[in-house]
Amino acid sequence: MERKIALSILALTLLAIGIAIIMPGGRQVDTDPKLPWLIGVNADGSSTVFGLTLGKSSVADARKLLEEEGEVTLFMDPDGGLTIEVYFQRVVLSGLKADMVMTADLTQQEMQPMFDRGTRISKLGSGERKVTLRPEDIDAVVAAPIRHLTYLPVANLDSDLIESRFGTPAQRIAEKSGATHWLYPEQGLDIAVDPERREVFQYVAPKDFERLVVERLREE
Repeated sequence: MERKIALSILALTLLAIGIAIIMPGGRQVDTDPKLPWLIGVNADGSSTVFGLTLGKSSVADARKLLEEEGEVTLFMDPDGGLTIEVYFQRVVLSGLKADMVMTADLTQQEMQPMFDRGTRISKLGSGERKVTLRPEDIDAVVAAPIRHLTYLPVANLDSDLIESRFGTPAQRIAEKSGATHWLYPEQGLDIAVDPERREVFQYVAPKDFERLVVERLREE
C-alpha cells in the first residue's frame, strides 16, 4: 500500500515538473512569437510580421491566426477613392493585446461594384462614406491579400522602449497634430509616436514604403 502511494506521489511530482518546464510561470512557452518588432524582410521586397506576409497572406489567413472574423467595411474618401478595411478588436498575440486593422489588396475597379451593391451607406464627419458590404462581397474581401496592416497596442509605449526594440529610425517626420512618424523603410514600418495618444504601427511591404507611406506624409 505504502509503495503504491509512493509511486503515485512520484508520478504526480514528475507531471508537475513537466508542466513547469512547458509552462513556466503558469504560461505556455511561445515557440513562435509574433511580436511587433519581429519583422522578416523577404527577397521579393515583401515583409512578414505577426506570421502574415504582406501582399501574399489573405484576410482569411489573418482570421485563422487571430481566431476572429473581424469587421469588414468599405470606405469612400471625399475624392471618391475606395478602401476596404478589416478591423480586429482586442486581439492577443504573444501576450500583447492590441487592435489590428488590415487593408485588403483590391483595385478601385474591383471595389467600385462592391460600393454600388452596398446594403447601407453612412456619411462620416470627415466627409468619408462608410459602406456595409453584401455577404458575397465580404467573401471576396476575405480571399484577398493584405496590402497594409495597422497595429494599435493597448498599452502606451514610451519612446525609449520603442527605440530599444526597433532601433533608431532612418527618419522622423513631425505632424502638425503633435505626432512624430518614426520611419523604418528597410522594414516597411512607420510608427506614429504621440505623447497624448496610443502609438500606431503601420506595416507595408518595404518595396511599397516610399509610395504608400512617405509620399502620403509629404502630402500632409
